Amino acid sequence: MSNAKKRSDGEVIATNRRAKYDYAILSTLECGLVLQGTEVKSLRARHVHFADAYALVKGGELFLMGVNIDPFAQGTHGNHEPDRTRKLLAHKREIHKLAKHVQEKRRTLVPMRLYFKHGRAKVLIGLAEGKARVDKRRVIQKRQQDRDVARALKRGAGR
Repeated sequence: MSNAKKRSDGEVIATNRRAKYDYAILSTLECGLVLQGTEVKSLRARHVHFADAYALVKGGELFLMGVNIDPFAQGTHGNHEPDRTRKLLAHKREIHKLAKHVQEKRRTLVPMRLYFKHGRAKVLIGLAEGKARVDKRRVIQKRQQDRDVARALKRGAGR
């Protein structure tokens, strides 16, 4: 097995760190991503931004919106548009199930991670429900308490 194959297999390109902070993730779905040639080269160089990305179901198909893949530096006039709408690949029954959940109150589809798997670009989509400001504060407080406990244990073990 060559090093190139090992490197491209399961290679994480980008992670949407705000997703778990802003949303309660109820379930996830791995989807394929339809890309143009220069987009793949930009992804391999990790030139992607998840700013305000989301997915939506339109006409029985799944689309990724708001993901910005920078134009390929060595590209020509055939370079891709950075923030175009990209089609996601999933089974019809999965798309139908997601569409039902999205129609319910306060549910959305959030891209959580973009990666290569067996040489193919994949997106991990999370079915999410928005968190209230109070929930976000609790998460921050719990994280801070965990850090304090870890520091105290580290100081105690070092003596």
